[in-house]
Amino acid sequence: MRREIPVLITGIAGVVFVVQYFIPHFPFNRLSNWFSDWFSIIAACAIWLGALNLIKISIEKIAYRRHDWGYSIIVVACFLLMVVFGFWAGRDSREPGMPFTWMYDFVYSPLSATMFAILAFFVGSASYRAFRARNLEATLLLLAAFFVMLGRVPVGDVLTGFLPEQFQLSQVAAWIMNFPNSAGQRAIMIGIALGIVSASLRIILGIERSHLGGE
Repeated sequence: MRREIPVLITGIAGVVFVVQYFIPHFPFNRLSNWFSDWFSIIAACAIWLGALNLIKISIEKIAYRRHDWGYSIIVVACFLLMVVFGFWAGRDSREPGMPFTWMYDFVYSPLSATMFAILAFFVGSASYRAFRARNLEATLLLLAAFFVMLGRVPVGDVLTGFLPEQFQLSQVAAWIMNFPNSAGQRAIMIGIALGIVSASLRIILGIERSHLGGE
């Protein structure tokens, strides 16, 4: 029963959620709002479970002096500080000048910006590997990226200013983004949608049970 009950709940919720799109009458026309409320409650509980699991793992790492356990001390300390500051001020914790707001604006936000800035170097490295002209597809990708990047800056039009307007790099870049790029994105989105539908049906019908931990 430990697996059958979650599968049954998933199947019922999935079927009801699909049906409410096709029957615009009460109570089906209210199901979307009801499900949204339940999703918010479940998401809030999941966030707390994730946070508590992070603290548990960090404390175990500190207790057993595992690799990079010093960073776990920072994680636990910052978590406790944010929780204390948030509960201490209550609803006013997000007001300017409050400790919670100060920690968010001057510690969390700069660290987040730093992390995403570092991702730019990984994107650059991946782009370098992907844009190597080893075959026809990679060559087309390299040429498209070259025209788009050069067409997005003023120097592109300066270099091609002697050409008719429709052949200048800014117009070429716009054409690539509006037609080949949009066509490729739509094909990818259609494939993703079909994959989501297929995976959802397998989960609703109980064929796919990997989300329960595997068998």
